[in-house]
Amino acid sequence: MTALRTVTGLDEIKALDGADLGRTDWLEITQERVNTFADATGDHQWIHVDPERAAAGPFGAPIAHGYLTLSLVIPLFNDLLAIEGVSMSINYGLDKVRFPSPVKVGAKIRLHGAVDSVEEVKGNGVEMRLTFTIEVEGSEKPACVASAIYRHYA
Repeated sequence: MTALRTVTGLDEIKALDGADLGRTDWLEITQERVNTFADATGDHQWIHVDPERAAAGPFGAPIAHGYLTLSLVIPLFNDLLAIEGVSMSINYGLDKVRFPSPVKVGAKIRLHGAVDSVEEVKGNGVEMRLTFTIEVEGSEKPACVASAIYRHYA
């Protein structure tokens, strides 16, 4: 795992342009986490919350919701990068999200983060574009690849 990197202020954020932020530690996806997400979103599809039925289904086990996997980007990203010395940081959105392979309950995932670009924006800020890849232990295919945009203001 890459150690948490801390940057302070817009100039240090700009210096991250093109940086590989590394990978987080592994995080196990539990049935409890999947069930909690299902309760929070109202998505109780059997492939997520019925282990017995899911075991006989197309994936051989219950799988995490794709949006659960995507939602874990934020807490995992916080393990890679801390930004200080700015007045505000906002999640500006996503350009593209794909879920190339499922995450079975019991699997371990980690985040790989890379800074694609950092450019100045109006209002004394910078826009940081990143590629986030959720990797699954023992799998060649990622579970999620997302192009994210954040803005940080002095």
